Amino acid sequence: MDTLPTIVMLLGASVVAVIIFRSLNLPPVLGYLLVGALIGPHALNLVGGFAGAQHLAEFGVVFLMFSIGLEFSLPKLYAMKRIVFGLGLLQVGATIAVVTGIVTAWGMSWQEGVALGGVLAMSSTAVLTKLLTERLELDKAHGREVMGVLLFQDIAVVPLLILIPSFSESPERMATMMGLAMLKAVLVLSVVLFFGQRLMNRWFFIVARGKSAELFMLNVLLITLGLAYVTEISGLSLALGAFVAGILISETQYRHHVEEDIKPFRDVLMGLFFVTIGMMLDVPLVLTHAPLVLGVLGALLAVKFALILGLSRLFGSTFGGAMRTGLWLCAGGEFGFVLLSEMRQLGLLPSPVLQAVLAALVLSMLLAPLIVQYSNQIVLRFAASEWLMRSMQMTQLAAKTMNTEKHVVICGYGRTGQYLARFMEQESVPYLALDLDPERIREATAAGENVIYGDAARRETLAAAGVSRAGVLIICFADARASERVLEHAREIKPDLPVVVRTLDEKDLDNLLQAGAADVVPEALETSMVLAAHALRHLGVPNAQVLEHFRQTRSGHYRTLRGFFHGQSDLEDDSLDSEEERLHSILLGDGAHAIGRTLGELAVQALGVEVTAVRRRNIRALEPSPETRFDVGDVVVLLGTPSALAAAEERLLRG
Repeated sequence: MDTLPTIVMLLGASVVAVIIFRSLNLPPVLGYLLVGALIGPHALNLVGGFAGAQHLAEFGVVFLMFSIGLEFSLPKLYAMKRIVFGLGLLQVGATIAVVTGIVTAWGMSWQEGVALGGVLAMSSTAVLTKLLTERLELDKAHGREVMGVLLFQDIAVVPLLILIPSFSESPERMATMMGLAMLKAVLVLSVVLFFGQRLMNRWFFIVARGKSAELFMLNVLLITLGLAYVTEISGLSLALGAFVAGILISETQYRHHVEEDIKPFRDVLMGLFFVTIGMMLDVPLVLTHAPLVLGVLGALLAVKFALILGLSRLFGSTFGGAMRTGLWLCAGGEFGFVLLSEMRQLGLLPSPVLQAVLAALVLSMLLAPLIVQYSNQIVLRFAASEWLMRSMQMTQLAAKTMNTEKHVVICGYGRTGQYLARFMEQESVPYLALDLDPERIREATAAGENVIYGDAARRETLAAAGVSRAGVLIICFADARASERVLEHAREIKPDLPVVVRTLDEKDLDNLLQAGAADVVPEALETSMVLAAHALRHLGVPNAQVLEHFRQTRSGHYRTLRGFFHGQSDLEDDSLDSEEERLHSILLGDGAHAIGRTLGELAVQALGVEVTAVRRRNIRALEPSPETRFDVGDVVVLLGTPSALAAAEERLLRG
């Protein structure tokens, strides 16, 4: 119980810090670190049970490594093998080598150099992945390089966690300890992976058949902590066992369900872990050694940037692209704190050096979003080739459309864009397609198709493509955020231009219409309608009647078709959003609050849900009115997000 006040203090301070940092659009990790630094033993000293909190926080690393294991995918690794095991391996190896050289020149041991090199080689997977997604740069050349390097860094943490403990031994025992640790790791991993792969699918099937969320969650915790315990008693780290557990589950069909279930544990305990890391920060000592801290920070950013720039160029990137990759990856990352915590427990580093590195990592992560934000300006300032390439792209675009009016601008030249272009060509309608895949563009232009390299999410690209003179703009990629950005720029250039947008389903339909789309085409709904048209034709329903039905459905923005009932298989579908609108049926039994009341009196629409139907005595009434009065045995069909549906069900049943 001595630890409980400490945990309460940490949680309270963390909530406040995360709210502040979220409002400033900064990574919450920095909020946790700041909380730890302020309330830790070197500052306000508001917590007493630091050791107890630290033990609990270690489970944050366990669940983080479990999540990394869950994302471990052999097909994904194979598809990105050149970047992951080429650029990623060289980046980590070169950083460790350079840091080791610098450290040994200062009179420290090579063991300390290798361990520090591993710490400084890491970049922030959480921060950079979020930024790539928000800035719509995942599919760009530097985005693919950043993701490949981050993937290898995550993998590299595992052998580093195995090797670093042996560095604390004497030189005579170190080789033996390293060899023994590697042998144990290979033996344990071989046994677990060989037998685990065979058993895991069957075992999860048995557990899932129980249809109990509690049982499923208990099983995940058992496997994660059980394998962590097995590796710990084998003389290895808890994190390694959790990583193996993640790999085993990643090969099952339940991986996405597990990922959602484990996320709250991981995020809370990881937050607690970063708070305890912040507690390690001795602010007075850091201020005393401020020149050393700034030197480490400058060296970290400069050395990693230079190394990644050179390696990226070696792998064929342009100078501008290589600069972008270097700027994105030059800061430190959360796994650096994990490795630094391990080094502190082993006493591998002198206190001033450890504090300087810790402070430099915190400052670099604070600077990372700012570096990324200004990366384009930096590249354009120092990479003349970027100006030339961008100028050439705009010139080519403008030349293609200079004498064209009422043409169609197609954004995205994947499968959908190419089929659409063929229709335009058959109808002798001029078009210009924009795409970001150089290989696809090379193949298509060689075949005589009118496609050119250009980012449709940039205003200057749309202007050069002649959007001001175009007859219609069609967005063929199914990325709602990117589509909204294109819509914003298109409205600025030509407010009355009709824009047709493709989307996968109805989830983003309303947002895209509000953003200015003339028409939104949800693939899933249109596919169902085409199937229905064929079926009704075979049943003898007149074509005119079917077409009128379709016209009404489209003019109503597919309102009568929206939502579907989710089942167990949908939990395993990675393409579905956990907060996507869905249909949900509620049976009104004896004693339900809604009995005898009208739909208007209950006001469930105010909770963010829509009543799509009411079934009474096996008769289904579509579009119930506010005057509809509920009776015992009615089944109410609701459409809304899971949280809104839960609130509506509570009101209907309990008031």
